[in-house]
Amino acid sequence: MARHVHKGDAEAREPLLTRYSQESKEVDSDEGVIIFDRSTSSVNNDGSEAAQRRFTYEEAVEAAGFGLFHYVLLVACGWANASDAVEILCVSFLLPTARCDLSLSSSDMGLLTASIFLGMMVGGYMWGYLADQKGRRKVLVISLTVNGMFGCLSSVAPWFSAFLLMRFISGIGVGGSIPVIFSYFSEFMPRLKRGTMISALATFWMAGNIVAAGLAWMVIPRKWTEFTVGSLNFQSWRLFVVLCSVPSLTSALFFLLLFPESPKFLMEAGREKEALRVFQQMFELNMRGKDKDFPVFALLTGPKQDPEETRTKGGLACALIKALMPIKQMFQGSLRIRSIVLLIIFFCISFGYYGLWMWFPELFARLENGGSPCMNETLRPLRNHSCYPVKTAVYMEGFIIAASNLPGNIFTILMMDSMGGKALLSSSLLVSSVSVFLIYVVQTKYQSLILSCVFSGVSVIAWNALDVVGTELYPTQLRSSALGFFTGVGRVAAILGNIVFGNLVDTNCSVPILLVSAFLLTGGLVGLLLPQTKQTELT
Repeated sequence: MARHVHKGDAEAREPLLTRYSQESKEVDSDEGVIIFDRSTSSVNNDGSEAAQRRFTYEEAVEAAGFGLFHYVLLVACGWANASDAVEILCVSFLLPTARCDLSLSSSDMGLLTASIFLGMMVGGYMWGYLADQKGRRKVLVISLTVNGMFGCLSSVAPWFSAFLLMRFISGIGVGGSIPVIFSYFSEFMPRLKRGTMISALATFWMAGNIVAAGLAWMVIPRKWTEFTVGSLNFQSWRLFVVLCSVPSLTSALFFLLLFPESPKFLMEAGREKEALRVFQQMFELNMRGKDKDFPVFALLTGPKQDPEETRTKGGLACALIKALMPIKQMFQGSLRIRSIVLLIIFFCISFGYYGLWMWFPELFARLENGGSPCMNETLRPLRNHSCYPVKTAVYMEGFIIAASNLPGNIFTILMMDSMGGKALLSSSLLVSSVSVFLIYVVQTKYQSLILSCVFSGVSVIAWNALDVVGTELYPTQLRSSALGFFTGVGRVAAILGNIVFGNLVDTNCSVPILLVSAFLLTGGLVGLLLPQTKQTELT
């Protein structure tokens, strides 16, 4: 993905975030690409490096200030986070119509909703490991591109098996971008702002949810979007799939053109000069318009990595052992208890959230005559259910549930730094468990809709808190690998949840709904065992 640029023609392709220094251009020694334009004279103009004070990572981040750079980065990483939400949730919104065109049974729909999570399980740890070894930015660009390209290709799949394969490969891309986004973003944040800013980043998942629901509402019920190409009848839901791939592709382009590598990663890799340039870029944007000079300091870095040492010797077996080593380290020493607890929490929340959320549009589509999803016999069997004409109420209800995330996101941003991630995580999981149980016992469709909104607004607090806690519990060399591993565990749970719903929704949907409630309750209680990470320093 590297762009090889000659020094003479770099000005024409100068990235937006690097216009503020006009003196010289630095080239990344490992890739041969211009990361950004900068003048390094301010770093070396006062004495030798030996005479300079060596800053830790936290000290360097504080010296770079807080401001415009961080807000621009929030928008970029947030859009990438939203793109993952769009790609995951688009399947749930196309089920009410695509199932007729692809001749899907309820079991097939369960397999389809599970396919993207299976891809995320495969990609999560793989991409996380590569991000810890090769860098966050590269992995983000590649994984987002895989996500968007194969998501778009799935729109022209003529039969179910091809559509299933494309969604699986798209899921591999999603599995890489989700954990790496939070590692990358957190490694630019000063300690006192980290909880609030990661919470703000997590709120973009809600934005992606709203985008997916809004697109489904605007596009799928429209007849004018349908046309025929050869033997392929391009229905409106296929156009919806194409539009859902746009956020991932645009996010990949943003990171490729505009943003540098994580300074924390560069320091751990012994790449001091590049890390200093990143801190200087942050300083220039944050202090834009202010008459301040970048402070002179050196960095406490890890040992310089030899490119030859990063190449695995000894064949596939040695490569596999090396790739699995971070998992072994996660379950050793002081990290063991927190890793076991996080494993349980990721499984419980993923089974509960994705198992229920992916089936909301389908459940509401079947509740045409009102009533509770499970207590009354109001769910119409699939074989007697028509996909056309498309009922816009299904997408309106999905949009309302998506928008109900907003209060939970605002609450998280305001309370994260004062309450801490641990308290928010456990309490929100416990309240989510109660709300799902009440969905099971209510008697009307509107009561179900209200409680679904409560579940949406409360459960998002748990996800936001988990994003903050997860990034703060592990050191830099394990952070992306750990998040990728736990994301993979969560995908196993999501797969099981969707398969359980797919097989039982026609016969006994009370079982999966009560399982969701029980798993959320378990996750909330286990979360009390986590250490407090409020405003902790990244290691």
